Amino acid sequence: MIYNRRTGCVEQEKVLGDSLLRFAYQSVFGKLLHGALFANSICSRLLGIYADSRFSRRRITGTVQELGIDLSEVEVPDRGFSCFNDFFTRKLKDGARPLAHDDASLLSPADCRMLVYPQLSGDFCIPVKGARFSVAELLGAEGADLVEEFKGGSLCICRLCPADYHRYHFPAGGQLLKTWRLRGKYHSVNPLALQRGLRVFSENVRQVSLLELKAFGKAAFIEVGAFGVASIQQTFQGTAFHRGEEKGFFAFGGSTIIMIFPAGRIEFSSDLVEKSADNMECLVRMGEEIGQRFF
Repeated sequence: MIYNRRTGCVEQEKVLGDSLLRFAYQSVFGKLLHGALFANSICSRLLGIYADSRFSRRRITGTVQELGIDLSEVEVPDRGFSCFNDFFTRKLKDGARPLAHDDASLLSPADCRMLVYPQLSGDFCIPVKGARFSVAELLGAEGADLVEEFKGGSLCICRLCPADYHRYHFPAGGQLLKTWRLRGKYHSVNPLALQRGLRVFSENVRQVSLLELKAFGKAAFIEVGAFGVASIQQTFQGTAFHRGEEKGFFAFGGSTIIMIFPAGRIEFSSDLVEKSADNMECLVRMGEEIGQRFF
């Protein structure tokens, strides 16, 4: 169940491939296949090859209907989408995701289901359900010197599903300081996997970017790959960026973005804090305000 902040209602999430996920994470036989399915990129790359082929076009219509995707806000090519990944990494029409007007607002980087953690326990995030993880684990060896800066800070988890617009954007204006990639597994980021206690966020493949945000200071922006994610693509190539500017996209599959902030920088929106305390994800759109800076 997820909370839709635009309607104020609690809704049942529509999950693509729900029966396969339950087989993989809840059946005895499925658990025996974890090594083959999730320990490396082979299965995800094979799915990616199919999603890039013209044969995958036949899956688009059914997916749109099953997940209730609104194509009226999408830039659809004159001849239609060439393959499933072309559809999956679709762009939106201008104005489809207006940005919060207040420059002191922290923007949602993507259409997602969001959980926020206003204060870390040291450098640990301790979810109500699922395995705890640390900032040190998320950043890897290359980010070890940054861990102290984020102790006692705040963090948000932005989970993208196949129904979502899969391009992601900068949450505020600023500078890209450095970026690095961490190898890892390809577990699903669905709650079914998280509730089994799997260390998904700290063990999956990740792309980490260290940002200096004008209104908020340093922040870690982490793109987490997952099962079926053929690639994490960085479309931004510069150094200075504007709030809401596109940073990249995930090719086919579910995926997650994690943002980490030092202590005393972010005050997350009250509805997100309230629902997250009950371990209920909030359905948020890219460009919506998810917090303010502390003054």
